[in-house]
Amino acid sequence: MKITIHSSFLPQTDPDASLAFYRDVLDFEIRNDVGYEGMRWITVGPQNQPDTNIVLYPPEATPGVTDEEKRTLFELIAKGTFFGVNLATTDLDATFAKLESAGADIVQEPIDQPYGVRDCAFRDPAGNEIRLQEIQ
Repeated sequence: MKITIHSSFLPQTDPDASLAFYRDVLDFEIRNDVGYEGMRWITVGPQNQPDTNIVLYPPEATPGVTDEEKRTLFELIAKGTFFGVNLATTDLDATFAKLESAGADIVQEPIDQPYGVRDCAFRDPAGNEIRLQEIQ
């Protein structure tokens, strides 16, 4: 049996800002951009990994969620504590410099972690925390 990661989901609260961030700052491909009833689902992914996707979805489209739960959900998203993703790069310092110059919301500058990785953290336009680790 072979199992791979195909898609992961991150909430987005402003589809245009999210599209610009993932396309222009992270250099991800836009693979799909679907609108339905005033909402948008945008699928992005690294240019060299055509089978790995992140779907940026409208959290208000989550079925069965009450208005109170939606308010809580949006608060958690804005704080960066609801969802996140870890990405990897071979040149953390250069990638961080690009993120910083693009005005990304920096959470943590590059640092050698005590558990053996060098990484940094930033937030996307919705507030999702993204950690970027250096790999060889």
